[in-house]
Amino acid sequence: MVVTTVANDEKAREIARAALEARLAACVQLYSIDSHYIWEGEAHEDSEIAIHLKISTADFEPLRELIRRHHDYEIPEILRFDIADGDPAYLAWLGDTVRK
Repeated sequence: MVVTTVANDEKAREIARAALEARLAACVQLYSIDSHYIWEGEAHEDSEIAIHLKISTADFEPLRELIRRHHDYEIPEILRFDIADGDPAYLAWLGDTVRK
């Protein structure tokens, strides 16, 4: 699973559509969140959209590049979390969906 955050719903939907159309993600979930963080030495609080993308590990590099192309943050959060285990049917669906 890959996680990123963006400033607004429009940008989140743009990234979600691009990842799905490129078959780099089988499923994309968008969540409204409140982010508290340090940027350039100062504390900030902002509303953001968190994006969770369900992917195949083999697609991480192309997905990272896709996110960078569409993202408007100077340093976007792009984190990959490997799934240790899951429901076999769901994992099979995920693999079949992103397979080229």
